[in-house]
Amino acid sequence: MFLKIAALLTAALLALALPQPTAAQTPHTGDVFVDKAGVLRWAKGKQEVALFGVNYTAPFAYSYRALGKLGVDREQAIRQDVYHLARLGVDAFRIHVWDVEISDTLGNLKENDHLWLLDYLVDQLERRGIKIILTPIAYWNNGYPERDTGTGFSSIYGKGEAYTNPRAVAAQERYLTQFLNHRNPYTKQLIRQDPGILAFEVCNEPHYHLPEGPVTAFADRMTGAIRATGCRKPVFYNIAESPQVHNAILNAKVDGLTFQWYPEGLVGGHTLRGNFLPYVDRYPIPYANDPRFKSKTKMAYEFESADVVQPVMYPFMARSFRTAGLQWATMFAYDPLALAYANTEYQTHYLNLAYTPAKAISLLIAGEAFRRVKREQAFPGYPADSTFGAFRVSYREQLSEMNAPEAFYYTGSTATRPVAPAQLRHVAGTSSSAVVRYGGTGAYFLDRLAPGVWRLEVLPDAVPIRDPFAKTSLTQPVTQILWNDQPLQLALPGLGDNYTLRGINEGNTAQATATGGRATVRPGVYVVATTGQNTAAYGAQTPFGTGQLGEYAAPAPTDLGPQVRHTPPAQAEAGQPLRLEATLTGVGPQDSVLLVAQHYYGRTQTLPAALRAGAHVPR
Repeated sequence: MFLKIAALLTAALLALALPQPTAAQTPHTGDVFVDKAGVLRWAKGKQEVALFGVNYTAPFAYSYRALGKLGVDREQAIRQDVYHLARLGVDAFRIHVWDVEISDTLGNLKENDHLWLLDYLVDQLERRGIKIILTPIAYWNNGYPERDTGTGFSSIYGKGEAYTNPRAVAAQERYLTQFLNHRNPYTKQLIRQDPGILAFEVCNEPHYHLPEGPVTAFADRMTGAIRATGCRKPVFYNIAESPQVHNAILNAKVDGLTFQWYPEGLVGGHTLRGNFLPYVDRYPIPYANDPRFKSKTKMAYEFESADVVQPVMYPFMARSFRTAGLQWATMFAYDPLALAYANTEYQTHYLNLAYTPAKAISLLIAGEAFRRVKREQAFPGYPADSTFGAFRVSYREQLSEMNAPEAFYYTGSTATRPVAPAQLRHVAGTSSSAVVRYGGTGAYFLDRLAPGVWRLEVLPDAVPIRDPFAKTSLTQPVTQILWNDQPLQLALPGLGDNYTLRGINEGNTAQATATGGRATVRPGVYVVATTGQNTAAYGAQTPFGTGQLGEYAAPAPTDLGPQVRHTPPAQAEAGQPLRLEATLTGVGPQDSVLLVAQHYYGRTQTLPAALRAGAHVPR
């Protein structure tokens, strides 16, 4: 049998193909209110709110413990992650606070490291212009996926009795009062007064049963406890978790309703394959026409394409939320940079800019879709709706993209040309396009600073080496990080073919001049300028957005030695050539890659692997 072996060598890695900005933060500040039609609006200007982002849990539970086990400075970890969230255009953050870690059994607030880290996280988010909704009561203990150690009131009162046991109700009232009156030592604000915290969701995923009366009474009592502190921010309540008592929540004196969406389920134990876009073509709500429902604002407190790494789900989900009338949506949960190599926080979720670059860019695109699609805007059914406005989603190409005059974002190689090249101000993506040809597998961002001057940020190569949704462990990486020299070709308006590059992040002293538009870069931040342009004014501390020009965060290289990942073909035709492809890391251009083919009764053949056309071999 004749075997044709193919492989792609890309700067110390063999990949299967050529490697497959950020959005401005919301200009709105201050309080929000819910109008009589159930629309959440900014108090100043009265414009509708539309915010999109993530949950992130570093101050609590498993993330907190795992960061400690790895010896990671938790505050530094938070700074790095919040920087990446800002790069992805995130403008919304939500978390269910692990009350079990910051309260005692009577509901008294405990001043401890968890609370201080939450305060620090809130401050870092607000510095980036990211708005916050907090859910003060989680009801969870803190163990998953390990044993529980929390000792607060949620450790002794389960969800089933939390709303009926008088001692549990009193503990929650006491806790809410003290939590909202807590003063953040970083922002100097009381939580209930902080302008960066827009609203509160009383509790996370409560479990209720009939009759409905006690449910409404409890929701009203908790809302009353919040109001008694002097807080006038909107109060949300979960209506998705116990649908049998939805009337009780619709009758409650709350301003908004909260929903979740896990369309393929959770914890499949392996990567799901196939086209799941039909699953997220609509977000149906059974009581959408109820007048009580219409008078309340709506948010998706959690959503995710669980066990799926395809970079196509988030834009569809964002658009479906907007069609359903939602004004806030936060993915659960963004993986801390220090833990994402192993995906141990929540096995069924996996999202991190450095480790899942294409999926992360799809979140950037989804955020833009969420903000640009009008509330309750209708679309045709799939697949006719695969292109909408500036957006295109293709399962076949495994591609999401946004092509607007000022911004061009894409999750992988695309043949699409920018709609208005001369107006481009932001480019972000992985792999190659009409304006960027890049040989690595990490994400990159280009932001125009002035005519002929751009900021370039390049993340390291990310190479999947194990199924991230199988059983995970801190000792078992699922994605490998490689810092490689990679080929770069830019065709940006006003830049020319002989542009200069100057590294400006810490430790990056690189300087180069492109030839014919081509250069070589390593991970880092660069000032890129047309020939003869003076860039002395652009340094690491130069203000840039909500931060500084030289900011950069990336994981260290993963030292694993040679690694091979190969998915065998499902079938082969006898007598016909068979193409085998594999991803190899830990090898260099001087190394040979051989396939040893052995038939049970026949002779062993040793066949050399061929370098895939267009691959980059580093010098």
